[in-house]
Amino acid sequence: MSSKIAAFAEEAGETRAATATIDLRSDTVTKPSAKMRAAMAAAEVGDDVYGEDPTINRLEARAAEIFGREAALFVPSGTMGNQIAIRLHTQHGQEVICMERAHIAEWEMAMASAFSGCQLRTLPAPRGAITWSEIAPNITGRHYHRAQTGLIALENTHNMAGGTVVPLPVLEDIWAGAAERGLPVHLDGARIFNASVALGVSVRQLTRGFTTVMFCLSKGLGAPVGSLLVGSRELMDRARIIRKGLGGGMRQAGILAAAGLIALEEGPQRLHEDHANARLIAGRLAKLPQVELDLESVRTNIIVFRPRGNGNAAALVSQLGQRGVLCGTSIGNAIRFVTHLDVNRAACEEAARITEEVLAKER
Repeated sequence: MSSKIAAFAEEAGETRAATATIDLRSDTVTKPSAKMRAAMAAAEVGDDVYGEDPTINRLEARAAEIFGREAALFVPSGTMGNQIAIRLHTQHGQEVICMERAHIAEWEMAMASAFSGCQLRTLPAPRGAITWSEIAPNITGRHYHRAQTGLIALENTHNMAGGTVVPLPVLEDIWAGAAERGLPVHLDGARIFNASVALGVSVRQLTRGFTTVMFCLSKGLGAPVGSLLVGSRELMDRARIIRKGLGGGMRQAGILAAAGLIALEEGPQRLHEDHANARLIAGRLAKLPQVELDLESVRTNIIVFRPRGNGNAAALVSQLGQRGVLCGTSIGNAIRFVTHLDVNRAACEEAARITEEVLAKER
């Protein structure tokens, strides 16, 4: 272990073990804190399939309160939450309008078609956002030759666009237009708290016009497992049935919900640190002639950049891994860094330095 990596590992926290790597692959790689582990060990549990796990019930009630909804449902993953929502809002043979490179289109195993019998109509979203004027012409009503639109699904922040945020006025236009057309709108809000922090708008305000919202506890908020789906009580009652059908009834899962409660209450308060660390790395990389990086797109905790010229993203990721910086490739010969609570300022500075050195050899 290098002295610099050992130093930042020591600084990172008294309860977190030092490692020889700086892991920027995703904010899903975080380890539960000592406080979370203690809460998990002491959690009061019951059979959640019967609705009898008191810790899960508290988590769901608190999530519903924060988002200003009637009810919430704890699910194992964001993918399950999104797919339950699609099933809730659509019928077989319908179409879901979503953004190009949306998570439900790229990373959810074609489940919209396999499980809900729907096809996706993806719209270009260069910066991870689409407007009502772009959505409206693609809506199909009653028709005997084309799939009817059943749902509009948005994502905020947009993962593959580099953690970009969709502003509230854009969302308000979409909510109003969808309401006029009688269409539900679902939000993949895996990182909605990051969007909230970046925009300075509460998640309640930022999501108030969506029919359902999914958000993850296991990304920037730091829980080891779990997501929540929020909406009306009637929808969540139906969602519970669909969750069971997907194998998501987890019985005595209060041990997971206990960590989720801590993540929900404490995680949002420190997300600005991740955003600042991402901007630090991005600012240094953007100065390099070997890098193509849009600094304006770095609004939250994700950095997506491309090597210029004949640079190969996969080869660069491999070289960085050999130097102790773990990251991943993205679509279009791109590289993705994601900051999170297990990489502090010193770690991010070291990751930037190593990346600069590796790229310098590419000249």
